[in-house]
Amino acid sequence: MSDVDELVEAVERVGRGGTVIDPGVIDRLLARPRAVGRSRPLSERERTVLALMAEGRSNEAIGQRLFLSTKTVDSHVRSIFQKLGLSRTPADNRRVLAVLEYLRS
Repeated sequence: MSDVDELVEAVERVGRGGTVIDPGVIDRLLARPRAVGRSRPLSERERTVLALMAEGRSNEAIGQRLFLSTKTVDSHVRSIFQKLGLSRTPADNRRVLAVLEYLRS
């Protein structure tokens, strides 16, 4: 994929309400196995799911990438939110907050 194609894909993803984070940030994210958030450390699989969330991928797209059912990805995402202490509120996007929380740790 060319740089122009990647840019177009990123702009379209953001236009649909998604997010985009530089791949270098994702690499750093995956390389950090330590505990995050306010309670328990994330498992390796949860870190991988979180990294794909940071790329702006939907749960369905994450499942396709990791050869998991969407239901399994949903379970990992719920676990990530729980471990990071991110409860559901109408004013917040927990997917974005999860990525930011992890990057801060």
